[in-house]
Amino acid sequence: MEKLIEKAGTLMDALPYIRAFWGKTLVIKYGGHAMESPQLAEGFARDVVLLKYVGMNPVIVHGGGPQIGALMKRLGKEPRFVGGMRVTDEETMEIVEMVLVGRINKEIVGLINHHGGKAVGLSGKDGTLIRARRRVHRTPTGEELDLGLVGDVTHVNPEPIRLLDEHGFIPVIAPVGVGDGGESYNINADLVAGEVAAALQAEKLIHLTDVEGIKGPGGDLISTLSQAEARRLVAAGVIEGGMLPKVESALRALEAGTAKAHILDGRIPHAILLEIFTKEGIGTEIVL
Repeated sequence: MEKLIEKAGTLMDALPYIRAFWGKTLVIKYGGHAMESPQLAEGFARDVVLLKYVGMNPVIVHGGGPQIGALMKRLGKEPRFVGGMRVTDEETMEIVEMVLVGRINKEIVGLINHHGGKAVGLSGKDGTLIRARRRVHRTPTGEELDLGLVGDVTHVNPEPIRLLDEHGFIPVIAPVGVGDGGESYNINADLVAGEVAAALQAEKLIHLTDVEGIKGPGGDLISTLSQAEARRLVAAGVIEGGMLPKVESALRALEAGTAKAHILDGRIPHAILLEIFTKEGIGTEIVL
């Protein structure tokens, strides 16, 4: 009986958070080890379904860089990166769409549906969801380099996402955009998540990654970070590498009205629930 009462107490502890976030939109960038581990993937799908059933509106944006690289190598095509961006010619773009839209997106949708949710897969080309233009990459010396079909988001159409939310569906978005001429663009999934959160004015933007969160100059985890402090750490080179697009994404969402952005360790089971339903939370939160 004591164990049962303890379980009931845990549910009651979650009540204030369910009440606070009921009807609110949560954009979740899903990637890293959380996506590659079958056990974590199953747990992620169940967590997302739970969020929907308690009245929240989760929107998933997923990556797939390692899977794209693996297929390229199998096909005899060596991946090439400039400034952390994958150089994307037309053949590579076909592989990107094949992996992101044709495989990973459907796997995530299938897992969520298997656990009782109603997920629908989208790419940026569906309903002109994500419009993009060719990204210009400049070296530190000012030289412009052509990355091919790598894009920057110019506009997100929130209507398809809102329609799905209103009818009980969970949108799962692959980060492929469409240009003015109908061409496809490969876009960094972190940046897409930030633009989607901005367009929806989401309550939260959550990045699942493979580190604890943002660490300070001494290597200690920073639990809360202001927008100004984040910019200072970027300028000082403390925030670098793969964390840069996550922070850029978070700042973009905050500027558009998102209340908080979070960077969580997706290797921790139920990381999303620990952040949303507990006072302490985990990882790093970025606020205005």
